[in-house]
Formats: sequence, C-alpha cells, structure tokens
Amino acid sequence: MSGLMKFVILVPCSFFLLALIKFLYDYLWIPLRIQHMLNSQGIKGPRYKFIHGNNDEATQMTKEALSKPMALTHDIFPRVQPHIYSCINRYGRNFLYWDGVRPELVISEPELIKEVLKNSEKTFPKRKPTIFINKLLGDGLVTVEGEKWDMRPAIIASVETMLKKWKGQVGKEIEVFHEFKLLTSEVISRTAFGSTYLEGEKIFEMLNKLSIVLSRNLSNTRIPLFVKLQKPADMLEAEELAKGIQDCVSKIVKTREDKVVKGEADNFSIDFLGLLINAYHDTDENNKLSLEDLVDEQDTVNSLLAWMVLLLASHGDWQEKARREVIEIFGNQYPNSEGLSKLKIMTMIINESLRLYGLAVGLLRKGGSEVRLGNLVLPADIDILIANAALHHDPQLWGDDVHLFKPERFAEGIAKATNYNTAAFCPFGLGPRTCVGTTFAIMEVKIAVSMILQRYTISLSPAYVHAPVSIITVKPQHGIQVILQSLHHDA
Repeated sequence: MSGLMKFVILVPCSFFLLALIKFLYDYLWIPLRIQHMLNSQGIKGPRYKFIHGNNDEATQMTKEALSKPMALTHDIFPRVQPHIYSCINRYGRNFLYWDGVRPELVISEPELIKEVLKNSEKTFPKRKPTIFINKLLGDGLVTVEGEKWDMRPAIIASVETMLKKWKGQVGKEIEVFHEFKLLTSEVISRTAFGSTYLEGEKIFEMLNKLSIVLSRNLSNTRIPLFVKLQKPADMLEAEELAKGIQDCVSKIVKTREDKVVKGEADNFSIDFLGLLINAYHDTDENNKLSLEDLVDEQDTVNSLLAWMVLLLASHGDWQEKARREVIEIFGNQYPNSEGLSKLKIMTMIINESLRLYGLAVGLLRKGGSEVRLGNLVLPADIDILIANAALHHDPQLWGDDVHLFKPERFAEGIAKATNYNTAAFCPFGLGPRTCVGTTFAIMEVKIAVSMILQRYTISLSPAYVHAPVSIITVKPQHGIQVILQSLHHDA
C-alpha cells in the first residue's frame, strides 16, 4: 500500500477517533464526574443514563400520572411533576436530576432558593433557552421605564367584549379556559400592537402553535451533531412559525416607520411595538421588558384566571366575599387604578390560587461558573431548577391543610403567611428576579374577575373533569366548564 493511500485512510480514521473521544468525554465522562462530585457532598438522585439521562423515566411517569382520573382536590404536585415528586420523597428536598446530558440540581429548600433568586444575574443567570423556547420567546427588549404604557383601557375593552358575548350564554355551560385564552390574546394584541391588534392576533396565534410544539419536546433528548445533519419535523415547524412571526412584526414596523418618515405621525406610538422601535439604540439595560415577558404574561393570566374561576365556583362563600368587596369599591362602574389597589380579599384569593396552582411548576437558572450554593460547591454550567410545586405544596411550610383552598392564610400579607420565610412563596420569582410582567398580569386578573363578579354568579358544571397538566404553565387538560347566572335582568 502506497504512502498516499495510508495517509488517505489514516486522516479520516484519526478524525473519527477524535470525534468519538470528544463524544464519550461530553456524554459519559463529564456526567459521571459531576455525579460523583455532588454525591460526595450528599446530593443524591437517579443515576445518569447514557445520552438520555432521566428523561425516559420522567416521560413514562408523566404519561402514567395523566392517564389516571383525579378527584377534585388541590394536591396536584404528584400529577403535574410525578418524577420530581418521586425523587423528593426518595432523595430529599435537593437532588441531582439528568435532563439528557445536562445536570440539573433540583432544589426546594427555601434558604437555597432565596440565595439563588436574590443573587446577582452573573452568579446564577437564566439558563440559555432550548431552540424551541428560543423560537417561542425571542430576545427583543424594550425599555418601559418612564414611559406611559397604561394597559387598563385595553383590558377593560377586551373584557367588555367577552362579557357581551356571554349574555347569550346565561344558564348554559361555558368553557372558561378557552374564553380566557381568547381574552388574554386580545388584551396583549391591543396593548402590544395598538390599533393594528388584528395583526397582533395573528402573531399570538402562531405563538400558541409554537407553545404546542414546545410541549411536545420538553423531555426529548437531542444530540447537536445529529440535529445539524437532519432537523426533526418539529424543529422545522418551529423555524417556519418563528419566521412567520418575524415577518408579521417586520411588516407592522415598516408601516409605522414609513408614516413617521412621511410626516403622517410624530412618533412610533406608545404601545409595546412603538417602544420597541424607539429602543433599538437604547443602551440602558435596566427595567426592560421583552417579548418573553409578554408571552409569559398571556399564558400566566390565562391559566390564573381559569383556576381562580374554578376555585370561586367551588367555594361560593369566597365568591360572595369577593363580590361584596368589588361592589363596595367599584359599584357597577369599571375598575379604576385606585380601587384595584384596595382589593384585599381579591389579592388573598389570587395568592392562594397561585400557591395551589402555581403557574410555573419550576424556575430554571444555572451556575455560570464553579460556584458555592449554601454548603455546596457546584460545577460550572450546571442547571438549577427551583421546584415551585414542591415548595408551595410542602406541609412543613404551610401546615397540614396545605392542599386546602384557604385564602385567609394571606389575610395579613405574604410575609405573615410564610412565617417571614420569603422564599416559601415565589410564583413569579423573588427580589431582582421577580417577573417583569407581574404587575401587568395581576392588574389584568383583578379587572377581569371584578367585571365578571359584578354581573354573574359562577357555579361549576357537572361535566367538569379535574385534570391539571403542566405545559409551560399549569393548565386544565380538559378545560374548565362553568355555568353563569346573571345578577341583573339586562346582563
């Protein structure tokens, strides 16, 4: 065999050998090293399985949990996160879990959670999103500090439209989760895109489709090299939807820019998109709001409204208390900003709804470099999952009645309800990590529920099947069916 022939054979074989060594180093040696490192510090967990980690078991446990009927109780943790529930019972409040090849330290100990959420963004930054989440949420930022961006008129107009439609449904069954999905989409569309909210609705319809694609891929393990060689159908669909969203936004932006250039408008408007255009050259990183926050808010409000209506329909005494408060503060008028801040009972109900049906079952962060957390030394680039569902359903923190709907827990505020343990209740994060859209979300919920209670009593339909499921937020798998009765003859 000639020297040239040997060289031709040797070069690709060498590249293959190097690629194999790199592959085994990334997918076997590093996971086993991290597992040993944390095991030696007392952090246990299910063992790492080559490439797939613990995702196969998690998927199977979730399928089994969702296949079983559930009584109308609020003990949802074993159903929405059966793998996390099982691991906490077996390994303790903090354990190591494997999301494919990525190590994930799952924590539900309040002191560790407080340390993560109150620390600087450099120490525990947000985990870089998967390709599906990145397509869903994007990365556009806009500064809202100092801008007048009042969502209340858009919310009231959208709720009024929904309630007018409900007039013909009095005494009949209504599926409110779907109704609130339409409501929140319209609110965000009006708020984000102003008078062009029809274009906004198209964008949010595509975002909803993207969220479905995301839910199908939450526990899928993908090897980057294989993905580059042949993209899965879901990834191609995600890219197509993302391009459609970008094209729609670009079209609206171009229309506004042309109007300003031609002198037909003095500015780009003060809705979200107008602020986004104005922020292109803004270097201030403080007080920023992203498309991620808007999408989060839509999903958050939709789910929170649905679970609140379920709880109020199931607990007529609290429904009546909330209605009396609303009538006392607003009468039959539209909710105003001053009155919204006085809704104490409503706030208690919102907090208890968030505790029982915590919208995000977990908050994901990562250790940017090797870092100390409590008494633990964590390896660089490890994911940290704050297990909200475990935290909010922990009898050690909330008492033996942890699974009961008791808004009175929050009668004297969150601090007293948590026995001044600030990290025991963090549905939107904590400290500098608090969700930027929280204020908007809570305002929308208060306005919508107030306007509903001013006009209707709500009872649960016999057709309702209790089946919470986690898809980005905790959602009702089969919707929430209620029956409305009018409080006024002309409602």
